[in-house]
Amino acid sequence: MDTKLQNLLDFNKEELDDIVKAMGQPKFRSGQLWEWLYKGADFNEMTNLPENFRKALAEKYLSGKQEIRAKLCSALDDTVKYLFNLGDGNIVESVLMKYKYGYSACVSTQVGCKMGCTFCASTKAGFVRNLTSGEILGQIISMNADMKIRIGHVVLMGIGEPLDNYKNVLEFLRKAQNEKGLGISYRNISLSTCGLAEKVIELSKEKLPITLSVSLHSPFDEQRSEMMPVNRKYPLDKLLDACNIYTLSTGRRITYEYALIEGVNDTKEHAERLISLLKGKLCHINLIPVNKVEGTGYKKASAQNIAAFRQILEKGGVNATVRRTLGQDIEAACGQLRRAAVEQKE
Repeated sequence: MDTKLQNLLDFNKEELDDIVKAMGQPKFRSGQLWEWLYKGADFNEMTNLPENFRKALAEKYLSGKQEIRAKLCSALDDTVKYLFNLGDGNIVESVLMKYKYGYSACVSTQVGCKMGCTFCASTKAGFVRNLTSGEILGQIISMNADMKIRIGHVVLMGIGEPLDNYKNVLEFLRKAQNEKGLGISYRNISLSTCGLAEKVIELSKEKLPITLSVSLHSPFDEQRSEMMPVNRKYPLDKLLDACNIYTLSTGRRITYEYALIEGVNDTKEHAERLISLLKGKLCHINLIPVNKVEGTGYKKASAQNIAAFRQILEKGGVNATVRRTLGQDIEAACGQLRRAAVEQKE
């Protein structure tokens, strides 16, 4: 694939109108092309477009539909994990999950990650580049097309730190909620960050009704800095100040993600410290049984410890839930499939 070709999903509707006009086509062709792009069609499948127009498009542009390099389907539930080719030699992961309310997609925002969190597989294979807004969209569109479904919820919690790719992620958010595009409500989109405090404040100014999820994982600065190097630049006081600004500006409740690791951060002291930090704030804690990642040495906290940890939080006045674990048999935590593919290539 020629990586010099531009991805049509990187353009908004007005820009697409201009492209179609410049190619000598009537304006209504832009609407037809737009519909095909968001259905995940290749140019040769756009049967109501003139053949010469389709050929001309293929010479200059990519449709944005991504080639599936690998697809793993869980035998335990309806979770599907994808590894997509981006066309430039890079690969990225996405996960499709089915819930009672419909389909949810966990998508990636970068090829690799710079953040270096010790419990995460995404950072192990190194950072390469940001994804464009069209490449983020393309993951959802390609899963819709492959499974013949409509994804209605999106979580930006795959490979990469979304707020480290701020401009492209913001463009993606605006395109995703477009009724003529994917039509996914802002309220059905969650953005997860490891704690880039300055970007949290910047995002608050957009006043988007999305759900902000902040990866916390320890209420103690020294330990959090060991687990998450970002804490050395943005320690807990700065991060929580930024989160307070976000809540005041948007009126939205923040979700604090907390991966419970046996013997590391699952003690009574950790729970009590969390209460002292978060009680009275518009938030809730999402307790996550940590995924096993080779080379970290971390183990998932026991069910007994998870239940006890949650009980302490609830009694202390902090709302907490335990995330349902999906796709365990296919290692559905983002980063592991890409890491294996990169290591195999080496």
